[in-house]
Parts: sequence; C-alpha cells; structure tokens
Amino acid sequence: MNDKILSAQSNRFSIQNPTRRSFIKSAAALAGTALAPNILRGQGKSQNQLNVAAVGCGNKGFGDISEIASGNRIAFLCDVDKSLAREAIQSFPEARFFSDYREMFATVADQIDVVTVSTPDHMHFPIAVEAIRHGKPVMVQKPLCNNLWETRALAEYAKEKGVLTVMGNQGATMQGTRILREWIEAGMIGDVKEVYYWTNRPIWPQGKGLRFSPKMPVPPDLNWDVWQGTVATDRPYSPDIHPFAWRAFWDYGCGALGDIGCHSLNSAFWALDLRGDFVVEASKVSEFDDVTAPKRSTIVYEFPAKGKRAPVKIIWQDGVEDPNTDKEFLRPPGIPADLKLYEPFAQVFVGTTGVLYLEDAYGSTVPVLYRDGVKTKPDKVEKVYPRVIGGPTQELCRAIRGEGPKPISNFVDHAGPLTEMVLVGNLAVRLGKKLDWNMAAMEARGLPEVKPLMKREYRAGWEPKLTCSQDH
Repeated sequence: MNDKILSAQSNRFSIQNPTRRSFIKSAAALAGTALAPNILRGQGKSQNQLNVAAVGCGNKGFGDISEIASGNRIAFLCDVDKSLAREAIQSFPEARFFSDYREMFATVADQIDVVTVSTPDHMHFPIAVEAIRHGKPVMVQKPLCNNLWETRALAEYAKEKGVLTVMGNQGATMQGTRILREWIEAGMIGDVKEVYYWTNRPIWPQGKGLRFSPKMPVPPDLNWDVWQGTVATDRPYSPDIHPFAWRAFWDYGCGALGDIGCHSLNSAFWALDLRGDFVVEASKVSEFDDVTAPKRSTIVYEFPAKGKRAPVKIIWQDGVEDPNTDKEFLRPPGIPADLKLYEPFAQVFVGTTGVLYLEDAYGSTVPVLYRDGVKTKPDKVEKVYPRVIGGPTQELCRAIRGEGPKPISNFVDHAGPLTEMVLVGNLAVRLGKKLDWNMAAMEARGLPEVKPLMKREYRAGWEPKLTCSQDH
C-alpha cells in the first residue's frame, strides 16, 4: 500500500499496532481470544458494570477516570509516568497498573470492556488502534489525532471494525450545545452568517525560539521511551516538554487551535453541519518555526451553502489575552458595545435577525440572545435533542450496554471530520496560504506542498502497518 491518504471511498484496511519484540510472542499467544474481532465482550450486553482500562491517568486523565468510574470498575491503569498516576492509583487500589499500554493489551486485553485514552496527542493514534484491534470500545481525548493521516485512518479503522467510539469533546454532550442547535434550527436568529471563537490559549510557552532546559536525567517514575512513542525526533527528557508544555510542539500537540478547537468549533460543526469542503486562510500569525506553533493567529474558514443552510464564515482567534482590551481583536457584531466579553474563551453566532452569545468554549452555558444589540428573551423552542448525563465516557458506556444510541462524537460521523477541520486550519498557518480543501480526497486543491505536513515520520519500530483488502 502506498502513502495515499485513505478516504471514505478507499478499500478496507487493517492496522497492526507497532509493538515491542518482547510483546509479540505473548500477543500471538492471545490471538485466539484478545486479537479476534471481539466486538465486545461488551457491545449490547446487559450487565451494568464494565471493566475500564484507562491509558493516561494524570491531569485530564484522572478527570476522565473519575467520570467513567460511576457504575463501572476501574480495572486497569496505565501511564508512562507513575508519579502523575499516583492519585488514580490511590483512588482505585484494586486496579492493576502498567507503564506501557502494549504490555497491558498483550496481558489483559480479554478482561477489558472499554478503554479511555487521555495521553498527549501524538499517542492517541497508536493506543486507540490497539484498543480497536482488540475489539474494545474506546474514548479518545481531543483532538482525535495530531495529524490528518492518522485522523482519517483511525476513523476508517473504527468503521471497519464496528467498534463503538467517542472523542472527549465534552461540549458535544452539554445542554448548551443542544439548546444552541435547537434555537438555530427554529430560526431564532435567522440564517447564521458568521461564528466567532476566541481563546487565551496558548497558556504555555509557545512560538519561535523556544529553548529547553539543559539535559536532565529522566525521573525514575517516567518511561520516557514510551512517552516519545511514535515521534522520530530523538529528544532527551525535558520538563519543558513533559508533563504539560508538549502542546506547543508540532510533533506532540497541535498548538492553541488543536488544544481548544475541537471543544469550541464543535458547536458550529454540529449545529450547522460543516462536514464537507471549505476554504481556510490564516492571518495575524506570530512567529513560529518547524518545531513549535505560533503564540497567536487568526484563522477564517468559509463554508459554502449546504441544504437549507446559507454560506457561513467561522472566525477563530487564539492568543487573545483579553478581548475587551486587545486592539487587534475582531469583535463580533450585534452585541452591546459595552458588553464585557468572557476572557478565556467564548463563542458568538451572528445571524440575519439576531445573535447568540455563549460564555464558554464548550456549550455548558445557555446561549444569550441579542436582537439589534439588545438582550432579548428567547422564544419558546421545543426540545428536540436528548440531554446527555455524565459526559462522553458515560454516553459511550450506555451505548455499550445497549441503553442508548452511539455517541454523537463518534470517530466516523463526527470526531474524525471535526478533527480534520481543525487540523486543516493548522496547515493554513504553517503554509501561510489560503487552502481550498477537498474533504473527500483529503487534499488542498492545487497545493501539493500540504502532503508532507499531513503524516508524521515514524520512529523505527513504531510504524503503523496498513494492509488493504478488497471490500466483501
């Protein structure tokens, strides 16, 4: 198989996750059980409690573990940094701990019902592939992957295997997002023309000229080799990368847009059905290089009319410390001039007859309606979309038990295309050119130079192995 990006029209393929030689023998021994396409143990079964394997246990990982723990059993914990996992280990003392996800799957895959992946972005793909290869439903934190090739391949693989999936963009399950779509579809603000998003991200060091601390010994609780994982660049351990500032680097994260974009842009993506082709261009981009993302950028997406929806423009602004005082900030129209805008992040939907303002990035708040710049009581709108209780991990667990539909932000229909949209914005930043994006072909029309930025170079021994087979 060549390196052509897999599209929705491509032949089926299977993925064998790269494993250490030491695990090959034990993995092969499990072939009759764990490696079979065992689409659960789990999917549709009636028992309530599911055995959870959590990969990534610190920071956001612990939040995901706490969310999925309700009604389930945290059976396995896995983290390359045992010190970060300490709170999870203490909270769930019966859980077996691993420092390498490959060892976990090779050893106990047959005992796992559902997997959570809450690691740095560059490791989402190989871990999720391993979960799906074993037939395990999986929640992966946003963004789905940190490059386009992996994002498309992962969604295609999940579709082929028929495994239940969800991405951890919490806003997809929040009440405000559901209300927003109901109001828009009821015509409360007419045709949506523009949507504005802003964020104070990055809140970590980022931009051209980042310097690392002098080489330091690897902490005893950290498996730095597995933390580096698929990344071909041989970097020594640095506290300037792990455990938080990795988001600044193209190798590991996706900058400010990748960090919060799958949260913020989710509302417009879902409410306005933005799947498909678009044009995107970046401006006001601060200095950056091939190693790290910029401190600031403005990215404008333009989507053509679709069905009953009019053409719509999405304006994204990152690196905005305070939208109320920033002279370069593009203030959304239709809201009171003296309205103090929420500083960390927010969103504004501008329609032909009104404006909706959400004072957060996720959709946790109820929209505020403005007409002619005046706050207005919203019309009564019928509830159309069911409210989700417990966040994306619980939404996934209900689907596994057969107690609810597949999650809205599943890899195939939602999370994959949304992540691709976000990552194409980063391509516009890195190339400094307007991109006319062909979603189906996964290419920028007339710009072949995007291709090298769409797939990473893999470290030896970590290459994904793709094997095509004809559709049955």
